[in-house]
Amino acid sequence: MRTARYLRGVLALALISIASPWLVAQVQPSQDKEAMPEQTETTERRQYTFAWQFSEDSNLAPRGGTSTGPSVELDQSISPEFARMTDASPSTLERDRRAILAMAGKFRTSFDFIETVGFEADYEPARPYQSWGTEFVTVVESSKKFISLQHILVMRINLPSGEISDPFVMKHWRQDWVYEPTEMTEFVGNQTWATRRLPPSSADGQWLQSVYQVDDSPRYQAVGKWEHFENYSSWHSDTTFRPLPRREFSVRQDYNVLIGTNKHTINPRGWVQEEENLKVRLNDAGSREVLAKEVGLARYERIVGWDWSPGQRYWTETESFWAEARRQWKTALSKPGSLQIQKEVNGVPLYATMFELAQSTQESAPEIMSQKIAETIERHISRRN
Repeated sequence: MRTARYLRGVLALALISIASPWLVAQVQPSQDKEAMPEQTETTERRQYTFAWQFSEDSNLAPRGGTSTGPSVELDQSISPEFARMTDASPSTLERDRRAILAMAGKFRTSFDFIETVGFEADYEPARPYQSWGTEFVTVVESSKKFISLQHILVMRINLPSGEISDPFVMKHWRQDWVYEPTEMTEFVGNQTWATRRLPPSSADGQWLQSVYQVDDSPRYQAVGKWEHFENYSSWHSDTTFRPLPRREFSVRQDYNVLIGTNKHTINPRGWVQEEENLKVRLNDAGSREVLAKEVGLARYERIVGWDWSPGQRYWTETESFWAEARRQWKTALSKPGSLQIQKEVNGVPLYATMFELAQSTQESAPEIMSQKIAETIERHISRRN
């Protein structure tokens, strides 16, 4: 049974390849029901984007998904979350909180990344990247100065037979928000993270966003301040180091760190994340060689009529496991020294082991589940002073 569950997890990853923190789903976005019928082989696809229009290289066609999903229906109403956000007085902690909470909900998501500038003498633009998914974002924890949001994928694919696949579910990335943080954990390169104290002046009135991988290991953190207007709110991060996402490290070996910023903007029907990244080759001496600049755009659009119950059931069944995983990662990161994380041990990725454990320990005693999580994390980490 455990082997079967593990193989199902591997198959799901083969189908939708996780991009941490972004999804690399092997599906392409179908159109809204009200705008266009579900695609068929005879339906002409039109797609417009800014690109390298003078390049003769046909290899610049976007990479990413290759299959389609069933049509979705956009929620055309103003979301209650947005209404609550704009009801709060601007420039207040409560307005900040409501903006963060407005990122919870049920969404169609689309992801676009393209290199816009090259810095090498022989630079040739890389293929842009596009993908999409369907996921819901649930509130794990909410207090006055802390909010945790968990993303859960619930995907369906149009099969060659014309049928729609059974749903497959996967825990996606997580984002935690801390008001006026006293410390942050930074990615420093070479799969290594280090925690440092923050002076109060550097975090006054600001929020720390922490982004975690699908297995709850760290990805990156950044500090920024929310800015509120009458009809939208936006948070802009400072510049931080980030490890390569799966959409990149699976195809690129010429650089090893992203240096970038994020901007989250809440609108009446969802939210948008914009990224601006430098692709950097960082060597052991600490010198930085910048290869290219990349911009990214992720849209979270609220939808209705989608069956989320498989994902909600998965989260109910595994929530205690992931709560313990979060606790143990927090403990590991709080110890002195930096932490290096191996993505694979004996050829098995950390996320695959954690997904299998989340299923196989559902009926185990809490202490056994905790022990197995601890053993897994210890196999994948090493400490440096």
